[in-house]
Amino acid sequence: MTVLHNIPTSISIALVSAIGIIASLLLAILPLHIVIAAMAIALTIQLAIRSPHVILTFLLVLSPLRTLIATESNLALPLDIGQILFVVYLGIWVIQHIYKRAKIQTVSFSILLQLLIGIVIIFGFNIWSSTSVSAWLTEWLKWCIITLFVWQIELQETKTWKWLIFAFLTSAVGNALIGIYIFFGGSGADHLVILGQFFRAFGTFGQPNPFGGFMGIALPVSIMCMYSQLVHIMGSIAKREKPANSSIIYLLVTSIATGILLAGLIASWSRGAWLGFGISSLVIAFAIPRKLSTSIVVASSTVFLIFALWLGGLIPQSIINRITTAATDFITIDEIRGVDITTVNYAVVERIAHWQAAINMAEAHPIIGVGLGNYEVVYEQYRLLNWTEPLGHAHNYYLNILAETGMIGFLAYSIFWIVVLWVTWRLRQHPDLFARSVGIGLLGSWTYIAVHSLFDNLYVNNLFLHIGLLLGILAVLNRQVWHTVTLE
Repeated sequence: MTVLHNIPTSISIALVSAIGIIASLLLAILPLHIVIAAMAIALTIQLAIRSPHVILTFLLVLSPLRTLIATESNLALPLDIGQILFVVYLGIWVIQHIYKRAKIQTVSFSILLQLLIGIVIIFGFNIWSSTSVSAWLTEWLKWCIITLFVWQIELQETKTWKWLIFAFLTSAVGNALIGIYIFFGGSGADHLVILGQFFRAFGTFGQPNPFGGFMGIALPVSIMCMYSQLVHIMGSIAKREKPANSSIIYLLVTSIATGILLAGLIASWSRGAWLGFGISSLVIAFAIPRKLSTSIVVASSTVFLIFALWLGGLIPQSIINRITTAATDFITIDEIRGVDITTVNYAVVERIAHWQAAINMAEAHPIIGVGLGNYEVVYEQYRLLNWTEPLGHAHNYYLNILAETGMIGFLAYSIFWIVVLWVTWRLRQHPDLFARSVGIGLLGSWTYIAVHSLFDNLYVNNLFLHIGLLLGILAVLNRQVWHTVTLE
């Protein structure tokens, strides 16, 4: 029963009448666009009271606007839009529980929650080695919010996670559409021109690589949602039964979403994103079959197919050139200080220079690092001669976390993701086809993050909120699998 259902009918009628009178007065004294905006906000609040998930959807869709608001808007917010919506979401959730006098269920601390709390504590002590406390606090709060997100999602009913999956995909598709618009000339920047007529897509991220990262994280989940519906329909056809209309609709929707996300990934023109998606696709192909022998055959066939397309000239030459030039530069550049910098190898040389700066930091502070979030702050002390711009991070998250938190933080971070991969692999035992498919999709997402993190930092522009959401869904599905195995 919702909150509004608990309000007496007479009070509801009075509230509606009052809203109508107020709306009429506002139309008489204020511009139309302001009234429409106010009514939209009021409608959002009403829907949010009925279900906090409305705010959660806004959170996922609007939080990547952080960079866009910071660079293009004069609006001064006390917090960024993602943090504001997250606080509103938690606040409405708490208010609803208090109003309905619903008892907040206690959640046994799952292994994911325990590890996340451990990371929060370890990164918390890292304040003592930080030159800038504000820079440390910004990064530390990200992990606090991820932990709260996982805890809160675990409190939800078991059916809620399916709704969250589609909310997540909606946010990714929305950003992909913006990226595709940019690719074809909308708001394109001159320095991002490719192929003489297009622009590297960056969505609302301001940069193509993290935008490609968002596409790469979402694609495995979207593909496996599509796969689950296809298997369900094919199963019905094999039994000579009519497929459910809902399955056909879901297949159509997820197919369109997958196509849009794939177009966004390509439009980002990010080699790290392409490599991450390629490897995550192989992992998905390996994980889908239940038998190891079948997994090996499927994965090998996928690799053979890719090479066949490559050798057969069926992959666009522009994409082949984009990949091969990066591979050649990484292999041939062995001494960064003496390399001749050209327009072709600049991006690779710049990235390697920042890797070296991170290594210098780690060598100087091997145990506790220079402080979480402090790479940019102390960069001047450890940079190479010709590279004065810190660029915010080391363009390799493993080196970045090693430099900022030392071996202690690096080991904590590594152990966390190793356990996440193990827990996700266990979801292949889930009895529900859709849940099992989503689990394999999550495995692809984690693989993607692991690969792309070799070249970039994906915890930017509030993308950590989406990662936290997926971790929360993983925690829910893991609990279901655990209960199933225990009952059996």
